[in-house]
Amino acid sequence: MKLLRLPNLVPMMLLLSFLPTALPAAETSQRTEASQSPVQKTDEAAFREAPYLNVRQGLKNSRTRFLQTKQGRVAFLGGSITEMDGYRPMVCEMLKRRFPGTRFEFMNAGIASTCSTTGAFRMQRDVLGKGPVDLLLVEFAVNDQQDAAHTESECIRGMEGILRQARQQNPNMDVVFLYFVNPFMMDQFRQGETPLPIRSHEKVAQHYGIPSLDLAREVTARIDTGEFDWEKFGGVHPAPFGNAIYAHAVERLMEACWKDEPAVNSPLKPYDLPKEPLDKWNYGDGILVWPEKTKTDAAWTRGTPDWKSLKGECRERFAREELLCSTQPGAEAKLTFAGTAVGLYVLAGPDAGNVAYSIDGAPFQTRDLYHEYSAGLHYPRTCMLETELSPGRHELTLRVSDRQNPKSSGHAVRILQFAVNGKGE
Repeated sequence: MKLLRLPNLVPMMLLLSFLPTALPAAETSQRTEASQSPVQKTDEAAFREAPYLNVRQGLKNSRTRFLQTKQGRVAFLGGSITEMDGYRPMVCEMLKRRFPGTRFEFMNAGIASTCSTTGAFRMQRDVLGKGPVDLLLVEFAVNDQQDAAHTESECIRGMEGILRQARQQNPNMDVVFLYFVNPFMMDQFRQGETPLPIRSHEKVAQHYGIPSLDLAREVTARIDTGEFDWEKFGGVHPAPFGNAIYAHAVERLMEACWKDEPAVNSPLKPYDLPKEPLDKWNYGDGILVWPEKTKTDAAWTRGTPDWKSLKGECRERFAREELLCSTQPGAEAKLTFAGTAVGLYVLAGPDAGNVAYSIDGAPFQTRDLYHEYSAGLHYPRTCMLETELSPGRHELTLRVSDRQNPKSSGHAVRILQFAVNGKGE
């Protein structure tokens, strides 16, 4: 998804002035079958009744940390809706107002266009590697649908991998799943269907008892009752009006989770991981492995591409990155790794090619790196090659294929990192 940058948002009171209604009372009900279609009521009470949020085990540990230690680290993991100056800084301001004596560190781990698969593999680098996190907010529903077109299993493997990594590092961490909206999702709700990414992410949230917030369903219902329209909301990358609705909904969820008075000096309560994961192939050991771990022939280069000489935009965050690159069909690279899955985190632009790959000497298979958004952008994506390998050491052989997507102008393979579900080597 392309990132739309808005100007820095200021004064929280001004931002909240975009909201059309008062803050609704906290909802705590669980989702029911009746909630599968939008609520057809025009008053605010409709949204108190609708189970757009699920409290489950709540967020008590983060509140305890904020109150007792007067410190807090809050991370936001997602795509461009998280990366942009939208709902995220509004939520940060809300937390600072609610806990005025607490010193917060807020982490923006949003990267435009990325899905839950990429999120799981960059979790260690972008979130957990920066220190213990008290509260993690995760959103990938929109990108899992419109960017990655994930299957249910891939949605679950990514989101479950993120959650398991979080809780394995810090069993006290509070985690929230947020489901944002696009027009495809709204159409599905109106047909009585729940979008696949939301349905899949909810399975993970239910299995682990974490809170979730279905903003996609809520925004659809409020548009359908005539409260506002999609244009006023601002689209997939919301206007300040729409981002204020997102932020206010997060505040409602926190109100529901924190409605009880905190016990004095109450201890943190670790969350137990379920005995069995939803999907045993989840990316709970996901890491990114740097290309210098590979052995290559002379047709590969390591370094920063001359982006100015190439067609297509390269986003600023990637412009100085060193990549492993080749445009020569037949160029070969090898990576030895230990794990159950392996893939490529690449920049796929107008000249993106195909890769042929083999694991442990098996027959070669081919993966097309070109994406529908590659025509004008060196698009960041994670292309998984194998996801159900036996535990242990494996060797990946990678070749630039002579096959070509009809829309591509070349055979380029530009690797940021390898995605490995395991120890890497």
